[in-house]
Amino acid sequence: MSVTTNDLDHGQPLQKKERILFLDSIRGIALLGILLMNSMAQSQSHHYYDKMDLSQPITGANFYAWVGEMFFFEGTMRGLFSILFGAGTILLLTRLTKTRPGLEPADIFYRRLLWLLVFGLVNAFVFLWPGDILYPYALCGLLLFPFRNLSPKNLLWIAFALLLIGTYRENSDLYHSKKIISKGLAVQALDTTKVKLTDQQKEDLGKFTSFKEGNSKEGMAKAATKEVKRIKGQSYLSIFRNYLGVNMMIESIAFYKFFWWDILLFFFTGMAFYKSGFLLGKKSNLVYFLTALIGIGAGLLINYFFVKEQYHLRFDNYEFTQRWKFSYYEIRRVLQTTGYLSLLILLYKLIPFKKLINIFAPVGQMAFTNYLSQSIITSIFFYGFNWFARLQRYEVYYVVAAIWVFQIIFSHIWLRYFRFGPFEWLWRSLTYLQKQPMRRQKQEPLATPVPELVTVS
Repeated sequence: MSVTTNDLDHGQPLQKKERILFLDSIRGIALLGILLMNSMAQSQSHHYYDKMDLSQPITGANFYAWVGEMFFFEGTMRGLFSILFGAGTILLLTRLTKTRPGLEPADIFYRRLLWLLVFGLVNAFVFLWPGDILYPYALCGLLLFPFRNLSPKNLLWIAFALLLIGTYRENSDLYHSKKIISKGLAVQALDTTKVKLTDQQKEDLGKFTSFKEGNSKEGMAKAATKEVKRIKGQSYLSIFRNYLGVNMMIESIAFYKFFWWDILLFFFTGMAFYKSGFLLGKKSNLVYFLTALIGIGAGLLINYFFVKEQYHLRFDNYEFTQRWKFSYYEIRRVLQTTGYLSLLILLYKLIPFKKLINIFAPVGQMAFTNYLSQSIITSIFFYGFNWFARLQRYEVYYVVAAIWVFQIIFSHIWLRYFRFGPFEWLWRSLTYLQKQPMRRQKQEPLATPVPELVTVS
């Protein structure tokens, strides 16, 4: 089916039923896409999450697996997921304020997030996934309530401010590392047989040595080998102890240093996109076409230079830090994620992709269950069955594909008989302080809209 100029100029907004299915479908696609990245940290040392293991071939299938992840998808699926969380916040609060009196909407909203925080801790510490996103989502979500009535324009201004802050923080860290290197090299160049190092110079040299050892490809390989020994073939308790410190660092220092700006940027973008109608297909198809073209094109172009440099340097972060001039991670993510979102909206409106995209709607309706079950399945497979660090990068994607097929089929079957996924039911019951009806009634349609589930539940 061809796309005409008239199609692009006009186009109809999505109908109410289509909106629910579309949002569920995008959430499902994002959730499955997130597993592409998460699996890289669950199947091998986390040092190779965004880098290739040089002990394995870095050409052929491994190369294409890495490029597919880092060039096309890294950060974008999480971006889509975060945008939908922000949109879901507006949808949920709008419904609650219309149907619940007084402070009850705020009680439900905050109780919901506090339980999400608890589930995030369980996912990280019990299900052994230190890359958990529920905990930081819950903490960032606690800030959204006061902004629920802002206009789309003001929400976008906040998002833009957060983008500036995030970009500043990225480059502040980059140039702080550059400063460590330059000071260390200056001290290293001194002839210590003639010059006695001051305490400050000794400190500068120590920081430099530590940075180089931790970020050179040799240093990362050494650290990865140690991590594999601590995890591979070990008991659950040993793996728990290994991840205990990692989890505590991620959910404290790393969270306050990085996740605040990163997550809230996309939360506010999602709130603005929903309130403006952009997320619901209310803009002209030309707008979506141009946004997709510019966002994806610019995002991939920017990312090309990063990916090329990483591969050229064989993933040596010490050398990369010396050469790299400007960090644009958040800028690239915003462009690429918005471009992908626009493309999906356009495909859903214009050509017969609607049925294909809707295949993922049950996965999105059960996103909370599917997200947590991904941690459970991968922990059992890689830790319990001792497949950790045994697969090459491309082989891990066979496991990912198997989980995708299982979750798509399971979600379709489960929702034929039940209104919610098991974890959605538990979360909802805890939120409303009342056991929720679980079984679907015989006459109840399968596509019953459940507005709350536009969040991660």
